[in-house]
Amino acid sequence: MRWLPFAIIIMSSLISLWIVFNNFKNTQYFKLIVLAIVYFTGLGIILFTPISFDGRSVYFMEQGIGRVNKTRLYLHGLGFTENIILTIPLGMILKKFVPQLPIAILGLIGLILSSGIEITQYYLSQNFLINRSSDINDIIANTIGVIVGCFVIIAFNRLESNKN
Repeated sequence: MRWLPFAIIIMSSLISLWIVFNNFKNTQYFKLIVLAIVYFTGLGIILFTPISFDGRSVYFMEQGIGRVNKTRLYLHGLGFTENIILTIPLGMILKKFVPQLPIAILGLIGLILSSGIEITQYYLSQNFLINRSSDINDIIANTIGVIVGCFVIIAFNRLESNKN
């Protein structure tokens, strides 16, 4: 039961890759779509399974219900920075696929997605014992990461337009 989220993530990713390879192989976005699937697979495994990465090694978390932090702010440190880095590609993907949306709206989408991630982690920890923590600091860091990713795409697009 504890590994059911892992199995669902892997099966969804394999099905997605199969669909992309059979239907989108000759499009200009093929590599970007495959890279996005690989990114979301890794993100899903890191966020929703008992597999964890502490910056140096990968390990399996003990069975448990995790913890919840709704009030204690800790807006610095390695964990906070890792959560920002983790969602920079998400911001880049959002800005690349919907470039017309302003940063404020994409930041709001990042906030909603981050909140959804933490709520899902809470649910999975309670029902599948994956031992994930739900933390307000993660929501803040993930939202910042999405916004930074949007700015990376904006900067990249400006550099590209200045070259031409």
